[in-house]
Amino acid sequence: MTASETRPLTATRSFPPDFLWGAATAAYQIEGAAREDGRTPSIWDTFSHTPGKVFAGHTGDVAVDHYHRFREDVALMAELGLNAYRFSVSWSRVQPTGRGPAVQKGLDFYRALVDELLAAGIEPALTLYHWDLPQELEDAGGWPERATAERFAEYAAIVAGAVGDRVKRWTTLNEPWCSAFLGYGSGVHAPGRTDPVAALRAAHHLNLGHGLAVQALRAALPADRQIAVSLNLHEVRPLTASAADREAARRIDAVGNRIWLGPMLEGAYPEDLLADTAHLTDWSFVRPGDTAAAHQPLDLLAVNYYTPTLVSQVAEGAEKPQDDGHGNSAFSPWPGADSVAFHRAPGEPTAMGWAVDPSALYDLLTRLAAAYPDLPLVISENGAAYEDVVGEDGTVHDPERAAYVHAHLEAVHRAMADGADVRGYFLWSLLDNFEWAYGYAKRFGAVHVDYGTLERTPKSSARWYARVARSGELHAPDGV
Repeated sequence: MTASETRPLTATRSFPPDFLWGAATAAYQIEGAAREDGRTPSIWDTFSHTPGKVFAGHTGDVAVDHYHRFREDVALMAELGLNAYRFSVSWSRVQPTGRGPAVQKGLDFYRALVDELLAAGIEPALTLYHWDLPQELEDAGGWPERATAERFAEYAAIVAGAVGDRVKRWTTLNEPWCSAFLGYGSGVHAPGRTDPVAALRAAHHLNLGHGLAVQALRAALPADRQIAVSLNLHEVRPLTASAADREAARRIDAVGNRIWLGPMLEGAYPEDLLADTAHLTDWSFVRPGDTAAAHQPLDLLAVNYYTPTLVSQVAEGAEKPQDDGHGNSAFSPWPGADSVAFHRAPGEPTAMGWAVDPSALYDLLTRLAAAYPDLPLVISENGAAYEDVVGEDGTVHDPERAAYVHAHLEAVHRAMADGADVRGYFLWSLLDNFEWAYGYAKRFGAVHVDYGTLERTPKSSARWYARVARSGELHAPDGV
């Protein structure tokens, strides 16, 4: 039993008046318009068009057509009481080759989106990179190459110059763990490579690219702008209290969490990570000054959380469960942790098979608050996929999703009461959309999308979340 389960809630469960109530999306998952106005392919365009990579051959060519329907979508956000919206910019849309001058039509789309949000009283929260590397940069080596980090900083400056006068909240990278280890390690994400050394090189250059981008943003933006990075930090739990299982948890914490927290927040890679991976690489791709460059002052640490990670140590030759929740592959996304087994955590599963356990979010937030007491936090993604059904009356009742979000907001409230400085919550996701390798088979949206007509219908959980967002009070989702 955790502290979050023993400590009673306050009677009101009120959130601060300036708390951000938002929803989040990603460019490739919603925009569509894949070949319009100068946009060129990203690695996800290439990956989704490669047979066998994405469920049923689905692609993001049209997605939910947000590129043409963004005004309708902003009106939905206003209807749902959101005061913030987290979106990502498509690098291929504004700088198609990943080098050189911007395409103004691409930047004009984001200018118009930001203006529409501000006119609706919704604060834009911009993410520079949500996994969609321009294909030409991948052809030149991708994130395993140092030049990609340097190009990323140039791209950051371009976007800052276009909308920096109106956007206050900036995030460099979304979930670099997925970019590095699912993209270059297990191959279940674009670009689909399966090389553990390339994955570690990619991780370093993502760290470096983050730091260089922060420097570029600081140089281009007004001084009051807030800069963050969004990490899917794993709340790692050992299967048992044995020393072997605790060692397994340490290994996953090293390559899942501290590989980012070390350089970005402390200025060094953890020594145990270097030792765990010494049989793969000597890390000579880390040049003098790199970790100092990655270690830039941040205004917020953004946290994505869905489910805990449960691990054990297995003896050599024994059967090794591999239910890590990150897709099926013969190749591991966990370099240096070949002896670690992954288990499905206890709790009711979502449609993704991920256990619902809000206590792990409480534990993660309070652990981060203790480790980095001067760094405010924001929940940049949290949500669940369920098998949503459209009723005969055209409505979508999703009480499971409302219960999931309610339980996790309770965990956030408890963590705040116990000292965690959490500034906001972004529901994943605003809209049903292209869910990466799962295509359109998994629905995370607060708003249902009919993929044939692209009609948007807020689900019952969205109506409940709107009441919470407008009032700042965590009401129980009765009758949803």
